[in-house]
Amino acid sequence: MCGIVGAVAKENVVNVLIDGLKRLEYRGYDSAGVALLDEHACIQRVRMPGKVRQLEDELEKNPANGRVGIAHTRWATHGVPNQRNAHPHVCQKSVAVVHNGIIENFEHLKQAQQADNYSFTSDTDTEVIVHQLHKYMAAENDLYKAVCATVKDLEGAYALGVISTEEPETLVTARRGSPLVIGLGEQANYIASDVAALISETQRFIYLEEGDVAVLRPGGVEIYDGNGQRVEREIHQSSLKADAVERGEYAHYMLKEIYEQPHAISETLEGRLGEGKVLESAFGPKAADIFDSIKQVQIIACGTSYHAGLVARYGFEALAGIPCNVEVASEFRYRRAAVLPDTLFVTISQSGETADTLAALRASKEMGFAHSLSICNVPESSLVRESDLVLMTRAGPEIGVASTKAFTTQLVALLLLIIVLGRRHQLDEGLEARLVEQLRQLPLMVEQVLKLDDVISKLAIRFGDKHNALFLGRGEQYPVAMEGALKLKEISYIHAEAYAAGELKHGPLALVDAQMPIVVVAPNDELLDKLKGNLQEVRARGGELYVFADVESGMEEVDGVTVINVAPTDKAISPIVFTIPLQLLSYHVALIKGTDVDQPRNLAKSVTVE
Repeated sequence: MCGIVGAVAKENVVNVLIDGLKRLEYRGYDSAGVALLDEHACIQRVRMPGKVRQLEDELEKNPANGRVGIAHTRWATHGVPNQRNAHPHVCQKSVAVVHNGIIENFEHLKQAQQADNYSFTSDTDTEVIVHQLHKYMAAENDLYKAVCATVKDLEGAYALGVISTEEPETLVTARRGSPLVIGLGEQANYIASDVAALISETQRFIYLEEGDVAVLRPGGVEIYDGNGQRVEREIHQSSLKADAVERGEYAHYMLKEIYEQPHAISETLEGRLGEGKVLESAFGPKAADIFDSIKQVQIIACGTSYHAGLVARYGFEALAGIPCNVEVASEFRYRRAAVLPDTLFVTISQSGETADTLAALRASKEMGFAHSLSICNVPESSLVRESDLVLMTRAGPEIGVASTKAFTTQLVALLLLIIVLGRRHQLDEGLEARLVEQLRQLPLMVEQVLKLDDVISKLAIRFGDKHNALFLGRGEQYPVAMEGALKLKEISYIHAEAYAAGELKHGPLALVDAQMPIVVVAPNDELLDKLKGNLQEVRARGGELYVFADVESGMEEVDGVTVINVAPTDKAISPIVFTIPLQLLSYHVALIKGTDVDQPRNLAKSVTVE
């Protein structure tokens, strides 16, 4: 899940590379580096541990120039984050490579290369790639052919950017299993892991397919498929604007993205709601026929997206009346699942490149699932391209590692799916019309909840000296509690766990004392009275309760119980509404703790490796 950028142009590209790395830093920030071919066709390499700003500072002190270059921001897989393991990697001062992915057979290649007297200067799997490239360059004296020969030797996933002193106006790139785009400019062409890295340079992009190898020069791009045949790939015009990936007036991307949720939800609903109904054509021209045959749903996702799936399960079974199973992608892909007929295989992913989710989708086709549907935020992603049906969330770029607007728009998209499938089973027109009206009101309701920001920022002070926290919820609010706990642990490093409130007496009560804050989600629903009973169990043991409660729930503040009133919501959309204050809580606690809100330690945004 590292980020790579490359450029070949008629002028110095170092600023393009650094700007691209900054926009890709959500993918990894353990170390960063650049390699450029200077005017003498020599490789200049600068690498630094830490974030891109450390690399930028070093380049100010020791400038590097070149019209061809590659750059990398790293999330460590093989080898600790330090300078020697930072990319680009170079062999014999003649060939350099940046790599996103994991090479599974690197140990076998390394042994063979050591027998050929190649020396290793890092602990990474990537270094075997650059040595293999050097070997084939010596034999072929052709960079494209050397890359083609090298990738045949690699097992695993990769997106590569390669330059060589032998071809000083050429950049070669290849991909398998990791995302890569080509940006088309005027007398300049680019590569990157994500469109966002290049949006200030171009809005014309080509998305490489599995196994593609491309040769970039200032005047053009040649693309070859996995069989070595010259191919043409479609050119896409991106609508993404440069300011969409800037923080603007906000102190952090996470806060910006929290406040963008009313707009993101509106965008996700735009054109998908008719008069009292959901327009199922939003899922694609084949959707109606496919939905007619569906009798159950299998959801696959990771992390925050998995929590969205868990929320949706309640709706699929209670509203739509169809069975729904939800599983973590990394578990599903490695077990032998029983496949029921007429099952819709639903994948959820912000990036559409999550390695385990993508692998699960591919496995599902071999396992015999009837049809697949992707709920995703990136239109040109691998997950979208490989699914039968797609519903885009339209959240816009999400840069903060802790997902916010991607999660809430996923919940919206899943509710749309629940409705269109439910009308084929037990959801009547009257209920559908009420749900549609709730969805129309949802952006305004989220705006109202955002007004709690000041109240929550003051509340967060009480978490400043805490090291542990419990989150409680019942029914569909239990996954919301799970998401709240995940957010807190991700960015504040407080150990936080979520439990179904009814499970307290089965173990978690042993943890409760005056030093353990308990965060509770309390909508006004049929489980409210049972939840109140659970909270009494906590108070009886000295626990400090922080209750986000529907204003109509009747929750009252007493000693040891702090109540934060949330606008009343209906059951179907309450998980979305109650998610917002938990996001704000985690954000403000992280500020108090002094952690890196947007780039928490050890994490990266898009998990494109296992």
